[in-house]
Amino acid sequence: MRKIISEQNLNALLDSLIREGKRVVAPRLHSGTPLYAPLAGSGDMNLEEIPRRSAKEAFFPVCEDILAYEKEGLQVRVKDVDTSAFPETVLVGVHPCDAAAIPVLDAVFSWDYKDEFFLERRRKTTVVGIACTTSDDACFCTAVGLSPSQPKGSDLFLTPLIGGGYACEAHSEKGEALVASHQALFGESGNAEPMAAAAPPAEAFDLKKIKAWLDEHFEDPYWETIATRCAGCGVCAFVCPACHCFDIVDEGTERKGSRRKSWDACGFWKFTQHASGHNPRDLQPKRYRNRIMHKFKYYDDKFGQTLCTGCGRCIRACPVGIDIAAILSDINKK
Repeated sequence: MRKIISEQNLNALLDSLIREGKRVVAPRLHSGTPLYAPLAGSGDMNLEEIPRRSAKEAFFPVCEDILAYEKEGLQVRVKDVDTSAFPETVLVGVHPCDAAAIPVLDAVFSWDYKDEFFLERRRKTTVVGIACTTSDDACFCTAVGLSPSQPKGSDLFLTPLIGGGYACEAHSEKGEALVASHQALFGESGNAEPMAAAAPPAEAFDLKKIKAWLDEHFEDPYWETIATRCAGCGVCAFVCPACHCFDIVDEGTERKGSRRKSWDACGFWKFTQHASGHNPRDLQPKRYRNRIMHKFKYYDDKFGQTLCTGCGRCIRACPVGIDIAAILSDINKK
């Protein structure tokens, strides 16, 4: 059943959750830059702009310890990280392009190996999504089959209303539980009118046609024309809500240290470097080809969906102006 909540009561809800000891993560400004971060109070939240980085950090930190080790004499002691200590979290103000990426990550981290770090954070997190009422030229969620008002991946979904406040719809047991535990803050929807969702200007892509072209054009001059200028900085992967590559390294001394999981990116030269020194992706066009292939062919081959939600972050962040939507448009027309 649809409910409504006023802006004042939404703030009261967040403050109540914080007092209950839950970690509340939402968009907030850091030196003028919107980022998802824990709130000290509802007054810190800013829902006006899409955060610079994605919401995946709530489940998949940039860097985390997965065990610690200590050597004394000939004895080595290994200490596992206690994942049960991960805090109960409410992730608020998640835009549809970020929320839709969460089930995409679920498939990866629960596939042939159950990643307890990711899955325990997911289990303890309630996702409160929000419809987009603005967009820019980089947004292209509608081109990949999503929309600025799609609740996919959200436990509770908010739609801004004309005149203020939000319509609320629960889409999971977590969402229903959040509403039920704070019923006094929610009202009946009545005749409340939602604000119009933002309509990104991007044309719709035929993703099956794009995949069919990729299936047959691993070797093609096109890769050279689009990717020679790629700087290999990895920012596209780091701001993406669906990219999930990581490396595992031991850091410390021979006596004491930790094993750490850290984000990685297929655009980096060392990503595919062999111990022999050979690198099968020795040129940047090969690495950028892998990015497109992974998102629109390999992931689809494995999981039956696209590894892109059209958030446009990689377009905004690319220092050399590579536009993935324009590339897909070119392929779509071939």
